[in-house]
Amino acid sequence: MIELAQRCADTLQPQMVGATERVNEANKRALDVMFAAQRLILEEMLFALDELLDRARIETHLFAELISKMAGVHSLENIRMMCEECGRHQIAFIRRDCERLFRHRQRMIGTTSELFRGSQS
Repeated sequence: MIELAQRCADTLQPQMVGATERVNEANKRALDVMFAAQRLILEEMLFALDELLDRARIETHLFAELISKMAGVHSLENIRMMCEECGRHQIAFIRRDCERLFRHRQRMIGTTSELFRGSQS
C-alpha cells in the first residue's frame, strides 16, 4: 500500500510542478496588467489636472485680452471689429485644444493596446 502511494506521488509530482508554474506565470501577468493599468490611470489623472490648469490659464488670458480691448473701443465699428477678432481667437483656441486632445487620445489608445497586447503574450 505504501508503495502504491509512493508511485502515485511520483506520477503526480511533475504534473503538480507544471500546474504550479502555470499558476505563478498567470499571477505574474495579472499583476503586471494591474500595475500597468494603475500607472495608466495615474498618468491620465495628471494629464487631466494639467489640462484644467492650462485651460484656466488660457481662458484667463483671453478674458483679460477681451477686457483690455473693450476698454479701448470708442465706436460701434470698433466693437464689431473687436468681436470678429475675439471670435477668431476663440476658434483658433478651440481648434488647437481639440488637436491636442486628439493627439492625447491617440497616445492613450496606443498605450492601452500595448498594455493588452503585453498581457496576452
